[in-house]
Amino acid sequence: MDTMNISQEILQAFSTGEVAVAPITIFAIIIGAIFVNNVVLSQFLGICPFLGVSSKVNTAMGMGAAVTFVMALSAVVTWCLQEFILAPFGIEYMQTIVFILVIAALVQMVEIVLRKVSPALYRALGIFLPLITTNCAVLGVAILMVQKEFSLVTGVIYSAATALGFALALVLFAGIRERLEMEDTPEGMRGVPIALVTAGLLAMAFMGFANVVPLP
Repeated sequence: MDTMNISQEILQAFSTGEVAVAPITIFAIIIGAIFVNNVVLSQFLGICPFLGVSSKVNTAMGMGAAVTFVMALSAVVTWCLQEFILAPFGIEYMQTIVFILVIAALVQMVEIVLRKVSPALYRALGIFLPLITTNCAVLGVAILMVQKEFSLVTGVIYSAATALGFALALVLFAGIRERLEMEDTPEGMRGVPIALVTAGLLAMAFMGFANVVPLP
């Protein structure tokens, strides 16, 4: 399959029937990925940045934006690789390695851009920015998108909504932790213990969205 045919098939995915996804399906995917089946609070993926970059709201927002960009763009690239290279040549067993390489390349691009555009945010994110490469949430979403047999359009919608769910949980958690810093917390509960308790309560709160819409 040459490059021209691949390009035509990708454009066709956006310009024909695959775009005509039912609005109720899009709504179910978005609400399900953000609230019902939140990648952090329900699937427990991406716990490392969730706990490590949630001490300040500004830093959490920056990490959420970076993860959203990487996750949405990696969805397009990994879907194309799966459909036009891995599956046709019968090398699906290379899926994890190939996806990790794609995510690593995208993270390097984000790191370079942030270093030039926002040095303060780049320094605030610190080691957690390159750790997006090994963030199991990004890799997990790319693999789940293939396993659920989403089309290109629905896969991008699912990935972007999942990333927004990750960012929402991260910002909410950071806001609560900032507020807790000003409270008179018992000595034995300060720091990580109260953060874990708060994360558990936040996960329980998100469970209230269960059965609102079918999971995608």
